[in-house]
Amino acid sequence: MAEKIEQVIGVIGAGSMGAAIARGLVASGAAAPAHVLVANPSAGKLAPLAELGIKTFTSNDELLAQDPDAVVLAVKPQVLPGVLAEHTEGLAGRLVISIAAGVSVASLERALEHSHVVRAMPNLPVQVLSGATAVCPGSRATKEDLDLSLAIFSALGSAVVLREDQLDAEGAVVGCGPAYVALLVDDLTRAGVERGLPAVACRELVLSTMRGVAEQLLASGEHPRAYMEKVTSPGGTTAAGLRAMESGMFEVACAGVDAALRRTRELSEAAGDKTTDD
Repeated sequence: MAEKIEQVIGVIGAGSMGAAIARGLVASGAAAPAHVLVANPSAGKLAPLAELGIKTFTSNDELLAQDPDAVVLAVKPQVLPGVLAEHTEGLAGRLVISIAAGVSVASLERALEHSHVVRAMPNLPVQVLSGATAVCPGSRATKEDLDLSLAIFSALGSAVVLREDQLDAEGAVVGCGPAYVALLVDDLTRAGVERGLPAVACRELVLSTMRGVAEQLLASGEHPRAYMEKVTSPGGTTAAGLRAMESGMFEVACAGVDAALRRTRELSEAAGDKTTDD
């Protein structure tokens, strides 16, 4: 059961992530629909949220006029500077949580001198309440701010506190992780199909297996190696499969994470500081 959130949470932006955060807070039972506010210029994107009882607004100013305790900025990095400049006063004194990739805490704090800033990096499975989010508090964020930020994203899956210098690696592992996992599903399915299994049935069985393993590991806190030992008999089929796969899989995983990290740094250098006036 998700921790109850009594504060009013505003979400600026109703794209895939913003809508998922708002919907997830209600679906998880963490927040009452009346305590979740969403602003977006597109009434079409707001309609499904309004059906859940969430309060919706086509203007950010209208949302801020409701005096939310915290505001999640769920807008694209290229849009963020305009939102910050336009609503600096309206965001003053509030907890402001940014999920914009590549925009540092220092940049956010320069733009929002009187706000309590937190950076969060959620991944796509927040849409089904199984997401993973790294949370990084700014210099003015209080313990209460951090607790509320963790409560919001814990309602959508798992949330942990990381230092900002760890966020790029977290993004390369966890932010990109859903695609890596989907690739493994596809590869195992293809291997099964090439050996005579029907594609649809094989994919369903692989997905169910992965979900079951994840749920067991999360519930038990067991190390993956210990779990592997449970299903590996000496000299058996699983032992043979692991022996063939293990070294190569680790090298491929490292190569993928390193490539994602390099691209993250390239994009950051190309974009520069997105919230300054330079």
